Amino acid sequence: MAIVNTTKAPNLVVSENDYNIQNESQFRNQLRLYFNTVDTLSREILINNGGSNFSLPHIAATHNDDQYADGDNTPTLVLWDTDDSSSGFTLNANSTATAQYTGIYKIDYSLQFANTANASHDVRVWLQVDGVDVPRSSSIFTLSARKSEGVYDYRLGYSSIVFSVEAGQSFGLWWATDQRYESGVQDGIFMYHEDAITSPYTAPANPSALGSITFVSRN
Repeated sequence: MAIVNTTKAPNLVVSENDYNIQNESQFRNQLRLYFNTVDTLSREILINNGGSNFSLPHIAATHNDDQYADGDNTPTLVLWDTDDSSSGFTLNANSTATAQYTGIYKIDYSLQFANTANASHDVRVWLQVDGVDVPRSSSIFTLSARKSEGVYDYRLGYSSIVFSVEAGQSFGLWWATDQRYESGVQDGIFMYHEDAITSPYTAPANPSALGSITFVSRN
């Protein structure tokens, strides 16, 4: 990626009462260098793919373990344990993220659900900002009954949401299911992860949660 230098107004020489050709030459040279910098910056921004020169606020995160609901019909925070890439964000220990800049953002999430029960069950996912539900951010996913005992039904819960935040606000993704999986107690829904495999073919790890937040524009 090309490196674009920012502009800075020059500290122009002080004019003299009488005409001085050296003073005038220095003044013109300062302006020439400044406008050359402005021209270079403009070209880098306006040419094709000029956006590749910008660094915009973003975060991409994953969770690399199974996740379980806190109870049946109980809101549970989606967990994130790995900050894969970020700028202008803080991934907090409680699995919320804090924006460092005010603006309009877009979150894309992909949650790997599994159903161990011999009946279909629903999952709802939604977004909160500073503990307050974001209007119209909820999505419902239905998982079919398991294929057979020990062979789960899998469903990828994907959605995207555009929302506004102020600098310093934190947001989290929440989920709930009508029947959670609890080992040795009841079959139901949980968020499934899988480590990288080498057989019967090679494939990378499958996180239980994968998401990204990208900057869209200023408010």
